[in-house]
Amino acid sequence: MMEPRKDVKVSVADAVGRRAEGKTDRSVKREFRKGPARSKSGACRRNFLRGNREISRLLVRCKADEPRSEGQGRNAEMNDREKSDGLVVPKKSPNETEAMEGSSPTKRNSGQRSTDRTQSRSEVSRELDRVREAVRRHDGKKFTALLHHITPERLSQSYRKLKRNAARGVDGVSWEQYGESLEENIQTLCEQIHRGAYRAAPSRRTYIAKSDGSLRALGIATIEDKIVQGAVAEVLNAIYEEVFYGFCYGFRPKRGPHDALDALVMAIEHRKVNWIMDADIRGFFDAVDHVWMQKMIEHQIGDRRLVRLIMKWVKAGVMEEGKWIASEQGTPQGAVISPLLANIYLYHAFDQWAHAWRRRQARGEVIIVRYADDFVVGFEHREDAERFHEELRERLSKFALELHPEKTRIIEFGRYAAERRERGGKGKPETFTFLGFQHICTERRDGKYAVLRKTDRRRLTQKLHALKAELAKRRHEPIPKQGQWLAAVIRGFDQYHAVPGNLAALRTFRRALMRLWWQSLRRRSQRSRLNAARSKRLIDRWIPPARILHPWPDARFNGKTLRRSRMR
Repeated sequence: MMEPRKDVKVSVADAVGRRAEGKTDRSVKREFRKGPARSKSGACRRNFLRGNREISRLLVRCKADEPRSEGQGRNAEMNDREKSDGLVVPKKSPNETEAMEGSSPTKRNSGQRSTDRTQSRSEVSRELDRVREAVRRHDGKKFTALLHHITPERLSQSYRKLKRNAARGVDGVSWEQYGESLEENIQTLCEQIHRGAYRAAPSRRTYIAKSDGSLRALGIATIEDKIVQGAVAEVLNAIYEEVFYGFCYGFRPKRGPHDALDALVMAIEHRKVNWIMDADIRGFFDAVDHVWMQKMIEHQIGDRRLVRLIMKWVKAGVMEEGKWIASEQGTPQGAVISPLLANIYLYHAFDQWAHAWRRRQARGEVIIVRYADDFVVGFEHREDAERFHEELRERLSKFALELHPEKTRIIEFGRYAAERRERGGKGKPETFTFLGFQHICTERRDGKYAVLRKTDRRRLTQKLHALKAELAKRRHEPIPKQGQWLAAVIRGFDQYHAVPGNLAALRTFRRALMRLWWQSLRRRSQRSRLNAARSKRLIDRWIPPARILHPWPDARFNGKTLRRSRMR
């Protein structure tokens, strides 16, 4: 007769005791795996993780209706890097919010196969799963053989993930033209990569307007460079996603700007944050030092062929007005692999240093949220903020980087900012802008402190100016065609800006856009018959009403970090 299996439970005290004896969390998990009743399912792992210090503490706080936010104090135990299992605790968790944020599960049952779901989304291959597992088991491991992961199949997947209407590079080849002989082109391209005969083409230089009125230089790569960069980025992501810290949100798989915004709001509302340093690195993509970039890549990547391939793109140069310009520093902003290279550079230049600083030198709590070269740091004490600011300048100067003097400032912001400034006769608390939203100290209807997010006025004005110019070009198109285009514009605007508390900005955008459309239609003819009644019918037909699309920050944040899925 079969005996019932005994439940294996590891208490918090046992886990802490084993850690005090010199055993890590991984050794504890290995001892757990050695048991005879180990299940292949994830149930036992989940039962074990319930005894984990981070999980038990988060569940207790959840029951007390006190959701944790981004940031942490000086306790070293709170900064230990934990292993990830599903949407529970990531391996790199330098603070409480990162432990809550989690990452998607990478472990799967041995019987599951990696299959393509769509052209833009595919399961990670088992070869890259083994790379991830090697990173977890051997922290700091250097990979000396990675180029063999660049296969014709991975290159084909990279081609299908590209946008079909993307801008063309200097060769003028489009996505459709390259796909006419896709199999032959991919096979030739793969052979060139492994023979060392592949040559990176220079990027085509173009400019787009920024919110402050200046121009941002972009580099448009050729279709073949985009394909190879996408395949290499997929291989490198398998390594660096296990290395990057949780407060890094920019251009990472299954992370977006709204995840960073939610983490920041949760941090300010639920942690001891009294001062905010809103920082921006001046001309980051144009100031990246090539020598430092190569050293940082070689710190984790020991495959010289892959490093040489990456540096070909970095040093390929740009073509502007038919002239080739050498690239002595910087990375082409707009290339497929540029966001990953930027995260690697800032991981070594900023993330590691900032994480160590707040653990060893900060007197109070420090929270960090970084999205690409834009980051916000919250402090409990003003002295910590000023000291961090000065030491950060020295740190970045070693890597040829500089804080933007006009976009970097320290302000009083937080739960008690309004009360303290009122006592000092300083007026309302200052505001700061992060990822296109202005953050404002306010109160809810029940009197509790909250952070209000509104669309940045400069970004809204710039968007309306661009739409006015576009409406002038489309003035004589059929009205239904214009209405369809305007409806798509509003849907795209709402997809990003329709956050709770921002309904007034959505309505302002619609009123301004409807007025611009009405003026454009009136100028189609000197005998325009567009009266108020007809204008109202057109607006009701084509302009969707303003409504909030995103959930509250705590709802989405808790849903992602406590494994509550909307699909269940």
